Amino acid sequence: MGTGPFAVPSFDALRQSGHDIALVITRPPRNVKSRKGPPPAPVRDWAESHGLELFAPDSINDAEAVDVVAEKKADLLMVCDYGQILKPAALETTSLGGINLHGSLLPKYRGAAPVQCALLNGERVTGVSVIHMTPRLDGGPVVNSRETEIMDEETAGELEERLALIGVDATLEAVEMLAGWDGDSEIGMMQDAAAITKAPRLKKSDAEINWKRSARLVHCHVRGMQPWPIAYTHFQSVESKPPIRLAIKSIRVLEENVGSYLPGDIVPGERFLVATGDTLIEIEQIQPAGKRQMTGIEFLRGNSPPEGSRLA
Repeated sequence: MGTGPFAVPSFDALRQSGHDIALVITRPPRNVKSRKGPPPAPVRDWAESHGLELFAPDSINDAEAVDVVAEKKADLLMVCDYGQILKPAALETTSLGGINLHGSLLPKYRGAAPVQCALLNGERVTGVSVIHMTPRLDGGPVVNSRETEIMDEETAGELEERLALIGVDATLEAVEMLAGWDGDSEIGMMQDAAAITKAPRLKKSDAEINWKRSARLVHCHVRGMQPWPIAYTHFQSVESKPPIRLAIKSIRVLEENVGSYLPGDIVPGERFLVATGDTLIEIEQIQPAGKRQMTGIEFLRGNSPPEGSRLA
């Protein structure tokens, strides 16, 4: 049961390990009008490429959908990157309930954007968790987990791809653990309610850079907003020109102190240096609204910001 790309490596590992996949459940195609065509559907594409039976109900919790799943008489639901919360009736369609592969070390970062939020908050270590599912969001006992260090320049997209691969062994082990479960004894470790943090779905407005944060956290923010929604700020010249919206693709943290500059101030010079809450950063790759991506140095050459110009 899944929709997005995070699920595919573990789903395919289960297929290759000899388990009988009775049904693949995914979200129905979204009716989005775009010149780019319909949005990607990684799990649908994977299932079709291997001739697996597909089911795409509007809601997995509708009585008709629950009946379809129950008729399969499956042992276990494997859920990952699906996009709907299963109610008790849906979880009771299999004898062993369900497991869910989640992209964080639960109970940290429950919700839709665990990978991005780990980066945005400056975490140095993250991982994956496999939980035995309950009707509460990401709230079941943790059956298995893996942790990994976050690389210094890793974006959210790159980290998510790596965590999806790390999740393969954790998922296969969890399935074997459930296969030998008697249904009565405790399995896994209950999550510490006092350690719960949330990872809500990102909005475009979340991408705006707060220059008062430390240089490291600004760097984490830029990486955490890729591939979507992309960190942004506004270039404000002292010459009373309209602000220019800038998408920030890449920055470098410097050890130079900000001195008398305030957060967001542009430091005059040949490089695009900006003050944060502690040290300077250099903007390396940038895309002004309506223009191509360019280096920070190219942007300065084309705009020649006078003393006092800033980002906000």
